[in-house]
Amino acid sequence: MNFNSMAFLIYLPLVVTVYWLIPHRARKYWLLAASYFFYGYWNPVFLLLLLFSTAVDYFCGLGMERYRENSRVRKLLMLTSVLMNLGLLFSFKYLDFFTQNINSFCAGLGISYRIPALNLILPVGISFYTFQTMSYTIDVYRGDYPAEKDPIAFALYVTYFPQLVAGPIESASNLLPQLKKEQHLNWEDVSAGIRLLLCGFFRKCVVADFCGIFVNQVFSGLETANSLAIFFGGALFCIQMYCDFAGYSEIAAGSARLMGVRLMRNFDRPYLSMSYTEFFRRWHISLNRWFTSYVYIPLGGSRKGTFSKMRNTVIVFALCGLWHGARWTYVLWGLYAAFWLCLESVLDIRHRFGPRWDNPLGRLTRRSVTFLIFVPAALLFRADSLEQLLVIFPRLFTQLGFGGDYFRAAFASLGLHAGNLAQLVLCIVAMARIYDWGVYDLPGAKTAHGSNTRLVSAVYMVLIIALCWLALLETQDTAGFAYFQF
Repeated sequence: MNFNSMAFLIYLPLVVTVYWLIPHRARKYWLLAASYFFYGYWNPVFLLLLLFSTAVDYFCGLGMERYRENSRVRKLLMLTSVLMNLGLLFSFKYLDFFTQNINSFCAGLGISYRIPALNLILPVGISFYTFQTMSYTIDVYRGDYPAEKDPIAFALYVTYFPQLVAGPIESASNLLPQLKKEQHLNWEDVSAGIRLLLCGFFRKCVVADFCGIFVNQVFSGLETANSLAIFFGGALFCIQMYCDFAGYSEIAAGSARLMGVRLMRNFDRPYLSMSYTEFFRRWHISLNRWFTSYVYIPLGGSRKGTFSKMRNTVIVFALCGLWHGARWTYVLWGLYAAFWLCLESVLDIRHRFGPRWDNPLGRLTRRSVTFLIFVPAALLFRADSLEQLLVIFPRLFTQLGFGGDYFRAAFASLGLHAGNLAQLVLCIVAMARIYDWGVYDLPGAKTAHGSNTRLVSAVYMVLIIALCWLALLETQDTAGFAYFQF
């Protein structure tokens, strides 16, 4: 079920209302049933896969708790869970991809044999819930979290509908206790939840979908687009990608907050970053924490010198790119990020240049440079194939020019005219301000600019409704969340 669908707008109030009307002891059963319905709404068959993954990880966790003095059994159970999760992920997400590449390689060698393609349908959100359950079994193995004995509570942790299909990837230590705790209805949670929902829908349905119109226009006519059109297409895709991903996370957080549960903030104004390293501390925080905790640190982290740190960074970001999908463009995106992170580490950007550029102009310059570095990454991420990259990057650096005709050609490739350009600027300006309106913090917490007043709330309500109306007039349709495909 898509968050930006009419079905969800009916589903969420119903789930929340029943949740608060029934006794605490019945709530976990209600939420579990509601979560299974949410996931099965698209394709009920994949509920079997979700149930299988849940059962294996639950019993592996119990086994590790029971045999905590037997390191061999505990390791075997942990490996069973990890290999099962990675096996499912590989089979559904990458098997056809590698089959196609092997067939292409064989064809290049003149070998006529072909491996038949399975053409498997990718289950929605499989990358997210497999990583979440893996984190649980690894934490139990390490002794960082006790095994959950209540099968209903554990199943709810795996399938909790707000963050089931696109994160954030929550640790058991943060989410499980909240799901088991008796929650009490209060206005602070409801108010914060509504604000987060509105902010998330604004980011997705207004900014992301509106930017997507012009991004799609550029990518559908790459052969005629000049470098300025491609650059602005990449820059707008940066905004589209951020608002799509962060919008989902805010809707997830808002939905959970209506029931008293606080999910982590998954995006923290990444485009205010003053280095690429800082950018990835602010971008998809739960995924980066997962790779840091379960891949980077076990590989040795930064403890064994510069070369080891750079090697581990490259491995982590190559895997992170591959996690996003079975395309070489995603791997290149990860390697591109790793290059800049390693370069900043070697040059010691933060300590060498940080104090010298700690002034308004210096901070603006560093933020602009970081954004400019991210634009080619966005083009790598958006490209459908390596062949498309061979069109994008030569044109980006060769189709340069200046003058009225050059700018008119770029705007024509984007499909921009004065009216929707004004809408686009208004959307981006509003996007920069709504961060302070969405509340993730504890009840009663103040934002950076003070408490939210009723007047400010009313203004934002009007602004959001007006921009949604303008965007819907422009698009005539809504697009699904990009991270659902991962």
